[in-house]
Amino acid sequence: MLVNSSDLKGLTIRATDGDLGTVEQFYFDDQNWTIRYLVVDTGGWLSGRRVLISPYSVWRPSWHEKRLDVSLTKSQVEQSPNIDTHKPVNRQHESTYLDYYGYPSYWGGPYLWGPAPYPMAPPPIPTTITGAVPERSGGQSQDSHLRMSDEVAGYHIEATDGEIGHVTRFVIDDQAWAIRYLEVSTKNWWPGKNVLVSPAWVKKVSWPESKVYVAVSRDSIQTSPDYEASMPIDREYETRLYSHYGEPPYWLLEAKQKPALMTSGV
Repeated sequence: MLVNSSDLKGLTIRATDGDLGTVEQFYFDDQNWTIRYLVVDTGGWLSGRRVLISPYSVWRPSWHEKRLDVSLTKSQVEQSPNIDTHKPVNRQHESTYLDYYGYPSYWGGPYLWGPAPYPMAPPPIPTTITGAVPERSGGQSQDSHLRMSDEVAGYHIEATDGEIGHVTRFVIDDQAWAIRYLEVSTKNWWPGKNVLVSPAWVKKVSWPESKVYVAVSRDSIQTSPDYEASMPIDREYETRLYSHYGEPPYWLLEAKQKPALMTSGV
């Protein structure tokens, strides 16, 4: 199901033994445009501490009830590695976090989630706060490609022939936890018009310039189908959108990977 990121903000995260807190924003990686962690404000029970919740732990989204159920206990979250969300999260921090919960690495594999296209994790193995965290093998780079969602909201969109608007929100696939579209406001050019742009068309993101460069023209964006955050996105709308841009849709590209996934036994 595709949902707007505005529906994600403020959702209650419910553990197996009670509420953990509410979603403030999320970290996504700027290579695969996939949500890696939800930033959760725990409120009073952890003195306002912010914790990271991985989509690996989400087992039942309930958008109507504005709640995400996760396969964690409050004790597990309380004893989880403390990550300062006001500072960049590096690969070492991520490895420590993933090792604590017993989750696989998402980097290095052929799919959005490394060995799989969806965040399918084995049952978490709790570790004690004083226990030694095993070190991941492979010698990963310390560089991280994680970005805060609120940081990118407001970035300007630069088409092939000039500036055309700015990022307002995101459209998220709640199964793969992939960002399927950037919601772009073009109100500075055409009052009231919002459109969707696929991350597949992003050439680069310039963090110093606060700008997203896309490989489509201003006219293509101007004449693309309108989008409203309150409207449900069905396959008919998506097909029309991709047809307008003359690009292959993501579901066809991902379908080509399935045979390889089945062959590998994942």
